[in-house]
Amino acid sequence: MDPRRHVPRTDTVLADPRLAAAERRLGRTVVKEAVAEAQRRVRQGGLAPAEVADAAVAALPRYAAGLRPVLNLTGVLVHTNLGRAPLSPAAVEAVTAAAGCTDVEFDLVAGGRARRGRGALEALARAVPAAEGVHVVNNNAAALVLAATALAAGREIVVSRGELVEIGDGFRIPDLLVSTGARLREVGTTNRTSYADYRDAVGPETGFVLKIHTSNYRIEGFTGSVEVSALTGLGVPVVADIGSGLLSREPLLPDEPDAADALRDGADLVTASGDKLLGGPQAGLLLGRRDLVERCRRHPLARALRVDKLTLAALEATLRGPETPVHRALHADPAVLRERAEALAVRLAAAGTDARAVPSEATVGGGGAPGVTLPSAAVSLPARLAVPLRTGEPPVVGRIEGGRLLLDLRAAPPEADDEVARAVLRAAAPAGENGSADDGMAGSGGGGANGSGAGRGGRR
Repeated sequence: MDPRRHVPRTDTVLADPRLAAAERRLGRTVVKEAVAEAQRRVRQGGLAPAEVADAAVAALPRYAAGLRPVLNLTGVLVHTNLGRAPLSPAAVEAVTAAAGCTDVEFDLVAGGRARRGRGALEALARAVPAAEGVHVVNNNAAALVLAATALAAGREIVVSRGELVEIGDGFRIPDLLVSTGARLREVGTTNRTSYADYRDAVGPETGFVLKIHTSNYRIEGFTGSVEVSALTGLGVPVVADIGSGLLSREPLLPDEPDAADALRDGADLVTASGDKLLGGPQAGLLLGRRDLVERCRRHPLARALRVDKLTLAALEATLRGPETPVHRALHADPAVLRERAEALAVRLAAAGTDARAVPSEATVGGGGAPGVTLPSAAVSLPARLAVPLRTGEPPVVGRIEGGRLLLDLRAAPPEADDEVARAVLRAAAPAGENGSADDGMAGSGGGGANGSGAGRGGRR
């Protein structure tokens, strides 16, 4: 008998209460596609007609968007390929509250237009009292582009050759700056630049001197550079691109520059990221002299680079709220991490999984604190589990090291341990023992999501 005669009608299947509820959550197109696929399986003889609704429900995605929450067990705290800084619960709640109509640009008392994102700007100004003015754009590259356009278009930017970095995905600072209409005046050499190099280059055509923190690599040996404090007497603005977004000094990262110190050292304008060590949403921060910030804010390009209400809400909650996940991960107690790894390993080994607790080293990532490692602990598993863990629900991403899969716990909160254990047990079950260890996981560097060095090269 032709199985097509028994395929249930689409409208009949869509009337199933589970699918009707899913349609309200995911949209009609997604649900209809799941139903159509189940009907196709009936026509091919692989599914009973009575099972169409069940199969469609089982095939539905959990989320309307394609982005999936991932457990970051790579040992890279700010992982570029995994979305960089995870937002704090306070920031997530603020984003949800701002998702509808909101007073982002409206004064509820006066009943008229108000300064856009004033709450986030006030919080940023309070976090960095040394800044006379503050402004927010959509990432750090945008902050630098806006500064170059507003302050140096048609003029020169004096910058050390040793600081003309590539910021990830093939984008390079020199190309970025030249695209604004500014001209680069490169000084010094790759490894050594002196104060005299800057002094001799500054002239009537200088828009500003740019000091870039080389946050995704280090040059060691016969080197020399000039600090911001030494550049302030040249008679032109000094712009400091600190990159990773520290607003104040972090004792664990003594070589990582912060906005407060850069301004106290005499920088006229500081640019930084919001989604790295600050622990907030993707954003570019401009802080410094009121007149320079205002020139950037009033430039026509600022409109194209402005952030939306969700970013403003998340940024304000990050600045005003409790400590962020990035801060907690950075300051995690190595002894506690060892205890967690040992408990997980015992639990997994008791279920027959080849699991052991091992020492590990984590990194900041996101182009921050190059060369700095943080003592951590990991659960070591057979490498063959890498693929089923990455493709499971939720996806669990670790790193391959020494032929084993390491699940480093520093970037994962303690409350995720049960979820990690369940994911490993599912992946280790007979039905989940598939995939290969070298499926994009073996590399230890670069920008891929599965290498131990992933995310370290993306600065902005």
